[in-house]
Amino acid sequence: MAALFKLAWIFLKIGFIFFGGGYVLIPLLHRIMVEQYQWLALREFLDGVALSQLTPGPLAMLATFTGFKAGGFVGGLISTIFIFLPCTLLMLFFSSRYEKLRNMELVKAALDGFLPAVIGLVAAAAYNLGTTSLGSVRDFALLGAGFVTLQFTKASPMLVILGAGAIGYFLHFS
Repeated sequence: MAALFKLAWIFLKIGFIFFGGGYVLIPLLHRIMVEQYQWLALREFLDGVALSQLTPGPLAMLATFTGFKAGGFVGGLISTIFIFLPCTLLMLFFSSRYEKLRNMELVKAALDGFLPAVIGLVAAAAYNLGTTSLGSVRDFALLGAGFVTLQFTKASPMLVILGAGAIGYFLHFS
């Protein structure tokens, strides 16, 4: 029971900073899930990040996966509920006050400050994932192909992920 309360508390705290997209949380999630509590091995974490890209709310699905690994079905349910609870409550609070808040200089200045910080967090997440999962020429080739495809075409990210998975499968078994 204490483990379930721990899951609830940790994912409630994560949920309070789960804005700006889930990618900004990858370094934090890695530190908590892999290093601090060892709920996931590094390979499981990386696989979870990759597989979660195929689902709606990608990193929230990683929370569900981690909760399931740490506490079974109930752990998965608790992790999912508690990672979404803060943003749901905050959205309900702010959406009813949006018109009043959006014209305040303090709010405008804060929002202008968020964007560069979020970009930095995404860059840190990319660096952390890259240093732990890119180890061969093939990995870098797939990275480059995925980047070019997403940057210069209208291909769906899901197709890029599935395509890279298919290439990895065929290269492994050929």
